[in-house]
Amino acid sequence: MQHESPPSDGAAVRRMFDERSLARAKIGMFDVDGILRGKYLGRDKFLSALEKGFGFCDVVLGWDSNDQLYDNVHITGWHTAFPDATARILPATCREIPFEPDTPLFLAEFSGAAEAVCPRGLLRRVLDRAARMGYTANAAVEYEFFVFKETPESVRAKGFRDLQTLTPGNFGYSVLRSSVHAEFYHSLLDLAATMRMPIESLHTETGPGVLEAALAYCEALEAADRAALFKTFAKALAQRHGLMATFMAKWSNRYPGQSGHLHLSLRRAGGAPVFHDSSHPHEMSDEMRWFVGGQQALMPECLAMVACTINSYSRLVPGYWAPTAATWGVENRTTALRVIRGGASAQRVEYRIAAADINPYIALAAAIGTGLWGIEHRIEPDPPIEGNAYDRPPPPHRLLPTTLFEAAQRLRESSAARALFGDAFVEHFAATRQWEEREFRKAITDWELARYFEII
Repeated sequence: MQHESPPSDGAAVRRMFDERSLARAKIGMFDVDGILRGKYLGRDKFLSALEKGFGFCDVVLGWDSNDQLYDNVHITGWHTAFPDATARILPATCREIPFEPDTPLFLAEFSGAAEAVCPRGLLRRVLDRAARMGYTANAAVEYEFFVFKETPESVRAKGFRDLQTLTPGNFGYSVLRSSVHAEFYHSLLDLAATMRMPIESLHTETGPGVLEAALAYCEALEAADRAALFKTFAKALAQRHGLMATFMAKWSNRYPGQSGHLHLSLRRAGGAPVFHDSSHPHEMSDEMRWFVGGQQALMPECLAMVACTINSYSRLVPGYWAPTAATWGVENRTTALRVIRGGASAQRVEYRIAAADINPYIALAAAIGTGLWGIEHRIEPDPPIEGNAYDRPPPPHRLLPTTLFEAAQRLRESSAARALFGDAFVEHFAATRQWEEREFRKAITDWELARYFEII
């Protein structure tokens, strides 16, 4: 069931600790790759950190998902000797973890100099920009993810090959599959409700063992918290059930990729919807049209913020329900941006370029920030595409980067991205993505061995 509202401030947190005689808390913050890094704190240490802030080793901003240290970043690194960066605990992010009783979870974010590259801080600055323009942003993330009858040990023993999925075959929207595995489905729904990241719908998708979870719509920063936490705790829950979940963009070339679509809308400060105007074509207000125009115009420059892994680009190929150019259409699932007509209450943009491997803070910052840029500059989009976007060769300026290295370079060279997200973030994030590409180039893949070992 849904947990009670979180404490609103530090005083309320302290009262909660006193009333429940809590001895500890778990704190965490999300790194550049969207991985939750954290620790347990005893009562006294936690309450002191809540009041005064605390130090957290800035190495979490200076290493990759494999804990390898970047050699090309400036804000942290061997040259700084990895000092503690200042951070603050966020009372309103308090969650109860069902399988860790009397151990509340709190999110934190970096402050001070490190705030410039903190993913949550980045999104907060974009939303501050929206507020200065008179808007609030709402968002929701829907994830596709595969579930396997495997463990962290078994997938490594198998070399990540010949893995057994939770269910066989292609069976989208299957009541049979969800009924057979009802215990896991119900556990996931209950976990999400208890941890204040409620799931609006959960069903099988087409593919063996693939599920889709649509998280509930809410204010954009809260939506990012929910989406980031969902990935961590869906994986934790799966492993506690003897299963594994992956949010890779594409784990096998035999199946479509795994989306992480973003649904976005704006409201005025007083609550009135911004995107709907029944007198305009497609019921799109001028501001919605410009918002889409900005997203379309800057998508090639900001793609690295959304397609953020090497694996992301394996998904962005024709014919697999993933867009390959900066296109848009109305109710068109073959385009990168899908305008959904839903009247004043539900008119929104679906940012379909995103996959399940996103860092939700960074991806939402890109999707919302580029839309705001479009409104500011009154950017007109191309005419909407009708029918199959894959059959329409896009103009050169709408083509998307095809590798992470190229996308990172486009981001680094983008004056609009620097204006929206700050030089420090753009430089740091682009460098981390180029590092990721260099790490990949060190690998000898199965494809290379099969193609070259004997014949060449």
